[in-house]
Amino acid sequence: ALIADTTTANAQVRSLSAQVRLDSRTKLLNPKFYEAALKGGYEGVREISKRMRYTFGWSTTAGAVDNFVYEDANDTYISDPEIRKQMLDKNPDALRDMVQTFLEANSKGYWETSEEKIEQLKEVYQECEDRIEGVDFTM
Repeated sequence: ALIADTTTANAQVRSLSAQVRLDSRTKLLNPKFYEAALKGGYEGVREISKRMRYTFGWSTTAGAVDNFVYEDANDTYISDPEIRKQMLDKNPDALRDMVQTFLEANSKGYWETSEEKIEQLKEVYQECEDRIEGVDFTM
């Protein structure tokens, strides 16, 4: 599949896979994007989660997402404890949705990763659930 990029005066035609890679690097995996989104609080975290879901959509409909996109996104948003904590504090629902997207991408074969990362995702999912339900294990 081909896409016409007309966002600049110099229009270009790219493959869908190339466009998804470009979009991932300029938004989802770009520190300027996610740092600004995190400053946006609840809505910013929701925007990050939506972008991850859209990326998954390109996997399911066109098989157009490289494994590195999921891997790098997981490293950025889940494996980095500071970013994960910010997301959990600002919008645990959106973080939970993002974790579900990663788990679904893996279970459907769109993302190959280590068992350690899958276990971490399951732990983060439970942490989100606890936060949403108001469960506090520090008592």
